[in-house]
Amino acid sequence: MIPLSLLATVTVYITAVEADAWTLPPVLRFAPALPLLLLALLAGRTKGPVSLSVVALCAVLFTEVTINFAGIGLTEGLTWAMPGSLLLPVVTSVFWPARWSFLTAMALTAFGPLPMLLMQGSELQQLQFAVYMSVAVTLSAMMHAVMEHTSRRQLQLELQLREQATFDGLTGVLLRNRFLDAAQRVLEEHHAQRTPVCVAYLDADRFKRINDHYGHSAGDAVLIGLADVLRAHVRAHDLIGRVGGEEFAILLPDIDLAAAQYRMETVRRAVRLMVQRPDGPMTISIGIAQSRGPGETIDALLVRADQAMRQAKETGRDRAVLDTTLS
Repeated sequence: MIPLSLLATVTVYITAVEADAWTLPPVLRFAPALPLLLLALLAGRTKGPVSLSVVALCAVLFTEVTINFAGIGLTEGLTWAMPGSLLLPVVTSVFWPARWSFLTAMALTAFGPLPMLLMQGSELQQLQFAVYMSVAVTLSAMMHAVMEHTSRRQLQLELQLREQATFDGLTGVLLRNRFLDAAQRVLEEHHAQRTPVCVAYLDADRFKRINDHYGHSAGDAVLIGLADVLRAHVRAHDLIGRVGGEEFAILLPDIDLAAAQYRMETVRRAVRLMVQRPDGPMTISIGIAQSRGPGETIDALLVRADQAMRQAKETGRDRAVLDTTLS
């Protein structure tokens, strides 16, 4: 948008330069057009918001130079240049992503026309400019405030949507797909480094009984409590995901099967102690598997952990069982 605006400014100015009413030499007439053209080309290649704002501010500065040249160099130049100087703050108000760039642009547009006004304008024209420019800057500030509020609100909505697409709305842990994607990346990194990775598959014991006898709100409260305990007993770089209704998975990088068993036993005891269901303490069954190395996906690793968890269920629940098919 900024390069197109600058090219339009250059085109309008060159068209005005070709008029016969100029009192300046041709070299001075065309002088401001070259910097604007270079800025238009530079703006098309500038990526960062701060850099782009600096380029745009330079463009405003040179646009003010062209307005002054027109006001001074044209017969009755103020008649032609004044509307452009008053429109500039309004037209550019939507370009500025930050408050500092907006305030700088308003200062440039408000004080930029002063040379031609002091040289060519009467006291009445100077007073008219001051009044009209105050109105233009006020309108620009209102437009910028609306745009800033709208952009902030849109960013908040985007962040909320991103969070909803990443985290489970009830427990706050990763959704299944997001857990699988993140865990696969971590797994591949550790395969490349030849470091161990384990995964734990957890299932809340007899969870259906809670929903059937005490309602889904009671079941939700138990799941929230379970997730809180899991977060409190894992490391910052461990990954937790809700992979089923009452099933959770935890990726445990940089530890082997024995260390993972020790950690999960701590989690199991903490859940039994800290999470209460309506009919007694909450218990969980856990299956733990260690990655076999390069070539094994997170899905395959979860399958082995799930099988170990089912073995824990079959042998009495409320226990952690290791997958022994590492080799």
